Amino acid sequence: MSRIGLTPPDWLVRNLQTQPAPVNRAAVARAAIAMTLPLAVGLAAGEPAYGALASMGALSGVIGDTADAYRMRILNIAIPQLFGAVGVTLGSLVYGHGWLAVAVVTGVALVSGMISTIGAVASVSGLLLLLNSVVGAGLPMPGPWWLAPVLMTGGGLLVLVLALLAWPLRSGVPERAAVAGAYRTVAALLTACGTPDYAEARQAVTQSLNQSYDLVLARRARHHGRSPELTRLLAQLNAITPVVEAAPAAHLTGKPLPAEVPEAVRHLAQAVETGYTGPIGLRLPVAVTETTRAVGHALRHAAEVVAAPDVDPRAIADRLGRPAALRTRAARAARDVALSAASWRYGLRLALCIGVAQVLVSIIPVPRSYWVALTITFVMKPDFGSVFSRALLRAVGTVAGLVTAAAVLSQVPRGWWDVPVMLVLAPLIPALTPRGYGYQTAAITPVILLLSDVLNHQGTGLLLPRLVDSLMGCAIALVAGYLLWPESWHTRVGDRLADAVADTARYVEGAFGEQAVDPPARARMRRRLYRDLSVIRTEFQRALTEPPPTGRRAAAWWPLVVAVERIVDATTAARVRTKHGAALPSDAEVSQVVLQLRELAQGVREAETLYTVRTDLTGPSGSVLEPLRQEVAAARAIASPH
Repeated sequence: MSRIGLTPPDWLVRNLQTQPAPVNRAAVARAAIAMTLPLAVGLAAGEPAYGALASMGALSGVIGDTADAYRMRILNIAIPQLFGAVGVTLGSLVYGHGWLAVAVVTGVALVSGMISTIGAVASVSGLLLLLNSVVGAGLPMPGPWWLAPVLMTGGGLLVLVLALLAWPLRSGVPERAAVAGAYRTVAALLTACGTPDYAEARQAVTQSLNQSYDLVLARRARHHGRSPELTRLLAQLNAITPVVEAAPAAHLTGKPLPAEVPEAVRHLAQAVETGYTGPIGLRLPVAVTETTRAVGHALRHAAEVVAAPDVDPRAIADRLGRPAALRTRAARAARDVALSAASWRYGLRLALCIGVAQVLVSIIPVPRSYWVALTITFVMKPDFGSVFSRALLRAVGTVAGLVTAAAVLSQVPRGWWDVPVMLVLAPLIPALTPRGYGYQTAAITPVILLLSDVLNHQGTGLLLPRLVDSLMGCAIALVAGYLLWPESWHTRVGDRLADAVADTARYVEGAFGEQAVDPPARARMRRRLYRDLSVIRTEFQRALTEPPPTGRRAAAWWPLVVAVERIVDATTAARVRTKHGAALPSDAEVSQVVLQLRELAQGVREAETLYTVRTDLTGPSGSVLEPLRQEVAAARAIASPH
């Protein structure tokens, strides 16, 4: 008798997996205070509805409280609050106006979707603009028209004030911790050289460097050259780059590095974190090969930079390119949004979903109908992952959250008992959010229902409408925002991967071609390549959570992503070897590899299905490009169609 397989499909398992993440205790404490205090003040003043509105504003501030650097916290929390105030004002002005409200909220959805494609801060701003406009259009606000925006914005700004309390005492600490963390991931990378753990360690280095550079460079257009602290941190980040470049060469030897090498990097990380500027003695083994000489030379240079008390800004090689002025970047972002096909496409998708929801609830009487549009807004965020996955996790998380909400609404008397309950529930939001979207939904649901009960006094009567509205929103997002937009996997990611392969060809030319670029320009090319590949890897991992055929196609293309990363590593390793004694390759050899990479990029753009073929690249034996040729041949074997 055959056994019936009960193993769930891989895409479902990936969706339900918990993401390991440390708990940010400071954010947990801020959430507890910022969401409980307004509720207590409102009760004490005899206006619990006002306190509930301020706590709702604090909830949006808690969601945006994700930055480490204090300068970035201002932007991450304050700017979205301003958009949220505009949203609730627009919504409340059209409350009860039937089809006018439908048109206005749909228009806000279009604008929200378009500006969400700019970046992280703009994405949260667009989210709050639409969320608050939906709430304002679907829920009667107490007091005059201006009171709700003021209360909700005040609640969000309370989170910001709490987040900035330690700034005078800890200025620069998050940035130093990030740079020190980057050094520690490099130490782990050197430990993994010559072992199967190398690829995972290199991914961690890429992510850590991206975060550190973003943290240090994000707002330095005004500070560069005037902030010694930022200048020194930037120099320290740049100084670790040669060590990262030497790691692929060490890995290709197939032998682990001596333990003293990664230990030296950890020693430097400690100096960075504490701000130590005295002499640093490194105990490094005697270098006997090109690779060990490269690693030793890079480490000694890093030690000199870390120990230097002062750094001349003019001596810093700009690894990523200095940001333009804020006004210039804002104008560029606005132009890109207005002219970008992707921006319009996403804005129209979101507007269609919100419009369908608003029309549906206008025709069919649905209690608490604004929850349908709120669900769609969260599910359809472009930078939050797959729409399919978020709809699934939203449904699962809502059901889990309703269990907690049922216990709270049925057992806890309305009034002052809400304060200790909020004190317990609010910290769960920042604690569970990093673990996954389903966990975030499960944490937010009882909080929202508790605040809604303060405003509407419906108790457990809120539970069933919440479930029905959430499931309706998920269904609309899946149909109107997912199934009706059959963008093929190849179109969404294949072209981006092909661009990365073409950029890799330019990187090889820049490293070895007739017109080789200088080291700073080469470092910028490599850093941008790794950043782009990191984004592509994230897109592929999101696609793996979708059901067939999208998930199956992503799994088929996944080896090519890994192969391109290995090509970049091999190019960097070859350049390091030539810098420390190996013979330069001939122009003909370089031209052949570049040609093969460009053909590979073209094949990736045109191929709909992957077929494995045998591909041989020949060249002089013993050349520094031999490992690179092998990696290019492997990539072509993965991607070349019949």
